[in-house]
Amino acid sequence: MAEAALDTVRRALQEFPAAARDLSVPRVVPYLDEPPSPLCFYRDWVCPNRPCIIRNALQHWPALQKWSLSYLRATVGSTEVSVAVTPDGYADAVRGDRFVMPAERRLPISHVVDVLEGQARHPGVLYVQKQCSNLPTELPQLLSDIESHVPWASESLGKMPDAVNFWLVHKDHYENLYCVVSGEKHFLLHPPSDRPFIPYDLYTPATYQLTEEGTFKVVDEEAMEKVPWIPLDPLAPDLVRYPSYSRARALHCTVRAGELLYLPALWFHHVQQSHGCIAVNFWYDMEYDLKYSYFQLVDSLTRAAGLD
Repeated sequence: MAEAALDTVRRALQEFPAAARDLSVPRVVPYLDEPPSPLCFYRDWVCPNRPCIIRNALQHWPALQKWSLSYLRATVGSTEVSVAVTPDGYADAVRGDRFVMPAERRLPISHVVDVLEGQARHPGVLYVQKQCSNLPTELPQLLSDIESHVPWASESLGKMPDAVNFWLVHKDHYENLYCVVSGEKHFLLHPPSDRPFIPYDLYTPATYQLTEEGTFKVVDEEAMEKVPWIPLDPLAPDLVRYPSYSRARALHCTVRAGELLYLPALWFHHVQQSHGCIAVNFWYDMEYDLKYSYFQLVDSLTRAAGLD
């Protein structure tokens, strides 16, 4: 009796993503030719938890014309920032039975730019990605080139952003407005309803350490609890090990300079970028409403039914 009931739950969970796609998940990420009004943004995108790409949202930013690698070198070149360093460019990733976080270095922006332009060498791959409002705290000289928030989004969401991050070159409980200033970002997205097909596991946390010889070693973070993470690479999924993932349906989109991606809270995402891409994102804390409760229910049922 219990096993039959569990099978019923499994079938319901496996059928749920297709039903959700038919009802509310777009087949492609829609484009808007201009920013929506606060009411339309909330009604058409935030409430239904649907992503969109908005053109002509950043045209008034001086950064769109000014920000380049040479401008960063001239304006903030001597400023030291937190830089993530990994051997392969994958920060916060599963490696074997470990969840490995990047090494962090304090480096001047000029050195990061030199490495990107091939004028200097540094072990591994460098990525300016500190996710704690690093733009106002580490690079305040650049704030006059952008807005401090996205006014129509702040009005729609009824709050100011929790963080404003600078990215030079994971799901979040944030409404994410991702603004590409230079280059382009390539996103692979899964709606929260795909959760029954997306594997999770618990991993021992560890950190890359960069040795004096310029090699990397992995050191366990013994004081930290295990980290829940997705072990699958969506660009080259191991469907023998994770066959259910073949039933998930990803959305692919490219966000180019001057465009803004609204990435709703709880959406799974994988990001790649062009060389030297520069971006700013605004994180607004999500509303912990019925959508969040439904996702937690689906997540709990997926784990209890052994679908991970």
